[in-house]
Amino acid sequence: MRFLHIMVRVKDLDKSLKFYCDILGLREIYRSVHQAGRFTLVYLSASDDYDMALQNHAPLIELTYNWDAQNYISGRNFGHIAFEVGNIYDFCTHLQSHNIVINRPPRDGRMAFIKSPDDISIEILQSGDALGVQSPWQDMPNIGVW
Repeated sequence: MRFLHIMVRVKDLDKSLKFYCDILGLREIYRSVHQAGRFTLVYLSASDDYDMALQNHAPLIELTYNWDAQNYISGRNFGHIAFEVGNIYDFCTHLQSHNIVINRPPRDGRMAFIKSPDDISIEILQSGDALGVQSPWQDMPNIGVW
């Protein structure tokens, strides 16, 4: 398993970038703009991790800016912790064997979500390309929110 990123939702992207980059000294690694979903993702790295983050896209802080105004309640602005695994299906099977609920099953062979005992969302991502769609995962419904 490899740590990837932590996601934080932000209300004002410019103000947040000033704080994280100009004041804290983080550096932007890359960003992606999603017109259809109406959001922008900006990935930042601590200065000492910059070269590694450029190469590996990790470890990072992901700022998620939803274009439509939202008022996040306490704790809602923190999104999730993300980890990369070698085989998402095997890892989710391992989680289930420990009675962990898979809130968002890896139907696409790429991504799943679970919750920590403290209700923190944890994203599990397939390393490299998505695996082929497999049963029983492809037919599993979402459970709750993440």
